[in-house]
Amino acid sequence: MKYVKTMNTKIGKISLIEEDSKIIEIRVNKKVENDITKKDTLVLKETEKQLEEYFKGKRKTFDVPLNPKGPNFMKKVWTALQNIPYGEVKTYQQIAEEVENPKAARAVGMANHRNPIPIIIPCHRVIGSNGKLVGYALGMDIKKFLLDWEKENNV
Repeated sequence: MKYVKTMNTKIGKISLIEEDSKIIEIRVNKKVENDITKKDTLVLKETEKQLEEYFKGKRKTFDVPLNPKGPNFMKKVWTALQNIPYGEVKTYQQIAEEVENPKAARAVGMANHRNPIPIIIPCHRVIGSNGKLVGYALGMDIKKFLLDWEKENNV
């Protein structure tokens, strides 16, 4: 069974979705189907707490149980993204090399775009090889906000 909890943040309304005591999705400013039960589970409460700490500049890493759904390649990419330190960035090419598929920079971009758990799986920390901000499923304004936020709070 899936459960959902919503919270308001600096980037808008976030819906946390849990299944089998693991976070499977985070939706930002998107509607959640009515068939998902609203409930304050332990995992949802802890995820909310950690995100609140992140948006206060007090948390740099997350330790809630995750279960992003997707093909194995995407899961490898999402795991690699979690190793990008707070306040730092890597390129799509660097991530492709880390997942031992150096010609897959575009596929890394697609995995980023389909990341079901943004912020906690920090796809916003991936930039173009020219150092510019490129593509972000939640919009470039949110990507820039998150990167600037982390830079400001990375003390």
